Amino acid sequence: MPEQSLPPGHAVVLGLGLMGCDIAAIFLAGGWHVTAVEPREAAWPAARERMARAVAQLGGAAAEAKIAAAPDAVDYSDAAVVIEAVPENLAIKRDIFARLDHLVPAGVPVATNASGLRVTDIAAGCATQARMANLHFFLPAHLVPGVEVVRGEHTDPAVCERLAAIMAALGRKPIMVARDVPGFLANRLQHAMMREAFAAIEEGLASADDVDAAVRYTFGFRYIAGGPILQKELAGLETQLAAASSIYPSLNTSPEPSPGLRRLVEAGHYGAKTGQGFRDWPPERVAREQARYEAALQAALSVLREADAD
Repeated sequence: MPEQSLPPGHAVVLGLGLMGCDIAAIFLAGGWHVTAVEPREAAWPAARERMARAVAQLGGAAAEAKIAAAPDAVDYSDAAVVIEAVPENLAIKRDIFARLDHLVPAGVPVATNASGLRVTDIAAGCATQARMANLHFFLPAHLVPGVEVVRGEHTDPAVCERLAAIMAALGRKPIMVARDVPGFLANRLQHAMMREAFAAIEEGLASADDVDAAVRYTFGFRYIAGGPILQKELAGLETQLAAASSIYPSLNTSPEPSPGLRRLVEAGHYGAKTGQGFRDWPPERVAREQARYEAALQAALSVLREADAD
């Protein structure tokens, strides 16, 4: 993936959960000065450790972010971009944006890393909402190269172009999303597949392991080489039309999440973080799968960069 030339600057990241740490690491690895805001001072050591690990995985030089306990404690005078990565809660995000509206100098892009909430709703009432957009990363953010740049209803298109340029200069792949709709682009595509995946398990068509294998070793395997539209154009759109005509009528179209998924969540079985989901997750399995997963992502990133190089 070709990178644009853009000198490193000062990035401010609010929130040092998993996403915030990884986003900060992307900037640190790119030579940027980073100031992070995290009110839970007890979480600072673990956050520093995660950022250092992520920077090392990206091949960056050792560097640390400056951490502050509150948005008001940051000097925004030379900031080139401000990214909010606090929990996915509209009230919390709106409060942060209302404060950034006054704290951040005019003209500096202010972005949310919301995964489902609309930046239009988050920035509602802000005087400077024209410079506010959504910069949507995907976990683990430092290893997944794609970043959605979502334009809100009041966002100046030039702000999205600026954010995209910053991301490209950092080796990310900006994906421009023209409207602020629920799920943006990638999650709409992903959730359409996930609805069918959960339905297949619920209906006894396949196990969770076989669903995962079907995606990883068949059509998902091809996605690193080309997206779904490219694949179908290479194969022939007439074949896609014929297959769609016979398959679409039987696909799950429920407007509600999978009952099986709901039962697991209501029982407190969230997956690796609670020790049980569709599978049992003892600590040693979590560590093993996390290491394998991240190693595979790093290898895939190398393949993508080589394949997309000019």
